[in-house]
This record gives sequence, structure tokens and C-alpha cells, in this order.
Amino acid sequence: MSIFLVPGYMADEALWDDMADGLAPFGPTVHADLRHDPTIEAMAQRAVADAPDSFILVGFSMGGYVAREIARLAPERVRALVLIATSSRADTPSLRKSRGTVGAAAASVSFSGLSRTAIATSLHPDQAHNEALIERVRAMGVRLGGEVFRRQSAIVRAGDGERLGEIRCPTLVIAAGHDRLRSREESEELRVGIPGAELAVIEDSGHMVPIEAPEALLDVMAPWLERVTAAR
Repeated sequence: MSIFLVPGYMADEALWDDMADGLAPFGPTVHADLRHDPTIEAMAQRAVADAPDSFILVGFSMGGYVAREIARLAPERVRALVLIATSSRADTPSLRKSRGTVGAAAASVSFSGLSRTAIATSLHPDQAHNEALIERVRAMGVRLGGEVFRRQSAIVRAGDGERLGEIRCPTLVIAAGHDRLRSREESEELRVGIPGAELAVIEDSGHMVPIEAPEALLDVMAPWLERVTAAR
């Protein structure tokens, strides 16, 4: 069995660096590649084609939308599902418009990563001036590049609340106590909609939980994964 990690918007494998040792007891890690596809569905289809035969699925933010689609496409292969700082809601018209405007930047414009303001908004308010954290997030975007930025910015995240009941694997929903991008109510909607799902809250973190609070995240994930994998 493997751990299949699905990153968020303009994040790459480095999102999970601080969690590698803590996840190692559950199997080798495999990373979903979200760079190439223009829709959540296409990302999920590519991920399923690349995924191991049996895996624990972990999706962060936008990756939570992809992870749920993976769980619906290959239910017999997903041993457990962890959804971090994500939602089942559709993009609001204003959010869709703002992402589209940002993503429509001309290909000739040099891309230097997400803006400092955007990154600071994704962090706990106390970390808004933490230059090391901001640089880690910015560097992921720089590595992905402008083409991926424009493609991911144009993606429409349709709501899947009415399909949450199709997910049948053990599921842990994790919210961040100071997430300014995804509310605790959105996490609660996931818990209610997915049969048997559990909810945990990392109180002292903003949206970027795997980077901001990796130890606290592992403290929640590891005992739950031990329990649900032992029971199957």
C-alpha cells in the first residue's frame, strides 16, 4: 500500500516535505501530477492511471476536489481518504472571475510565483510576515511556471455536495482553525455528506496546513490512519 498525495493550487511535491518521515510507516509516497490538465475530472483520470493498485489518498485544497473524484473513479483501490482544508462548494462567480482575470495574463509576461499578498492571505494571520514560509509557497509556484498558473487559474471547481454520498471509504476531514480561504462550515459539510466521515481541526494554522503545521497535522492523521487501516 502507498500514500497518494494530491497537492493544491500552484503547489508541488514540496508541499509535503515536512511530513515525509511521519507518513513513511504507512507506505511509500506517490505524488499526483496536476500540471497538465484543464479540469478536475481530467486531473483525476490522469491520477488514477498513475496510481498504485491500493493506496491511502490525501488531498489538500484544490487537491481535495481531485481526490474525491479519484475516490469515485477507483473506489476499490482507495483504502482511506484524508481531505485537508478543502470544500465541496462550487466556485462563487466572483472567485471564478478573479481567478480568470489573474490567469489570463499574457504568456509573454514573466511569472515569478504567486503574489506576496495572495500567499500571506493563505497563512495564519500571525505568519503573514513570515518570509521563510512565504518564500516556500512562492517557490512552488515558480517551479510550476506560468503555463501551469494560467491553466490552474482557469479551472472551474464545480460543487459536488450532492455526490459526497458516493464516497464509501473511511474519510477524515481536516480543517484549519484560522483558514481564511476555506471555512470550518465547509469542512463540516464534507463530514456530514460523506458517510461515516470524521472531522478534526488544526486550531493554530492557516490554510497551508502541511507547511504551517505539519507536526500537528501528523498528530491527527497518523492515529486515524493506524486505526482505519488496521480495521480493514
